[in-house]
Amino acid sequence: MHLLITVIGLIVLIVLISYFKIHTFVAFLVVSLGVGLALNMKPVAILNAIQQGTGSTLGSIVAIIALGAMLGKLVAQSGAAQRISTKLMAIIGTNHVRWAFMITGFLVGLPLFYSVGFMLLAPLVITVAYRFKLPAVYIGLPMLASLSVTQGYLPPHPAPLAIVKQFNVDIGLTLFYGIIVAIPAILVSGALFGTTLKKYTTLPNKAFIAPDLSEEEMPSTFNSLFSVLLPIILISFASIVASFLPENSFLRESLTFIGDPVVSMFISVLVAMYLLGIKQKRTMPEITNLLADSIKDVAMLFLIFGGAGALKQVLTDGGVSQSIADMMQSSTLHPLILGWGMAAIIRVAVGSSTVSGITTAGFMTPLLASTHTEPHLMVLSIGAGSMMFSHVNDSGFWLFREYFQLSMIDTLKTWSIMETLVSVSGLIGVLMINFLFF
Repeated sequence: MHLLITVIGLIVLIVLISYFKIHTFVAFLVVSLGVGLALNMKPVAILNAIQQGTGSTLGSIVAIIALGAMLGKLVAQSGAAQRISTKLMAIIGTNHVRWAFMITGFLVGLPLFYSVGFMLLAPLVITVAYRFKLPAVYIGLPMLASLSVTQGYLPPHPAPLAIVKQFNVDIGLTLFYGIIVAIPAILVSGALFGTTLKKYTTLPNKAFIAPDLSEEEMPSTFNSLFSVLLPIILISFASIVASFLPENSFLRESLTFIGDPVVSMFISVLVAMYLLGIKQKRTMPEITNLLADSIKDVAMLFLIFGGAGALKQVLTDGGVSQSIADMMQSSTLHPLILGWGMAAIIRVAVGSSTVSGITTAGFMTPLLASTHTEPHLMVLSIGAGSMMFSHVNDSGFWLFREYFQLSMIDTLKTWSIMETLVSVSGLIGVLMINFLFF
């Protein structure tokens, strides 16, 4: 009965978001209340679960997402991404420009939200396509594959970060495994699949040609790369070095503090304010306005996370999560495949990788302990599933189509297949790591 109520609740959630176009946060609250009542929870208990779920979910990630948005805004407005891409093009050469964009997409995608990275880099791809008379889709899709992989697999991106917090696992180790899985996934979905796309020669939208910044207007290559990679460097360095130090030592505690995602992102924003702001002759009021604007870009994400957290807590308090865990113990499917599959189904139905990832995490949490599944790999498995087959209910689908001016069918043949390869490649990578090391 618990499972039936849950399935009906998910179907209602999908219909409310996809068909009736109700705001995701409102849909989550409606379903949370309905599922709670169907599970015979008392109204007061339902309200407490909604408050607890919303608060616990947002409390652990709001600061990191906000700081990530600030860093992304500074990178976008300073010209740091343009500097990185032009430098890589100069090193790799015009004949291999798609590799330059793919590497740029990975580097820029590590700290930036997908939509910010897309709107930052897609105009550069379009500009190069017109300037050198190259097929825009052919040179641009590897870059978009990199952005998709980093968004789906790697913290501190919102969905992977929320899953990391929910599973209470180490963000540095998740990032380490995630990069191992991400590289072959990018090569398959971007580099390999991208070689088949030369025939798509439709001219992209001229309106999105990027204005050229002068050498003086852009930060240096070092400052650009350092600002983009600093949060990853701090988190990774602290996780690796601290593991070799004695417990409760001052140095270990200091590194653990610095490696905390909130602290590392905070330090990175301060550094970027200087390197990409003050050093570029921006005034402090200008920098402050940029930081304030960045929050507007992620405000709706907070509501989505809060709503998903509310539903997760209702399902937990109503006994659904444990009921599903008990049922799954007799399943012949590996838990990593179950997590990937559930995330993939919700993604295809709802269109949001964020909703897919954090909704699935709520169901998979009780399975981790009962099946002894490696939790870091479960984060990546769910993340990979949440990228499955983007189509007409995903804003990224329309963003790609508008910029690159493809027909609906061609968008499905290029963008949607690329996202599917991102998802399947990620699952294969996770299963290989699990087979070899666990």
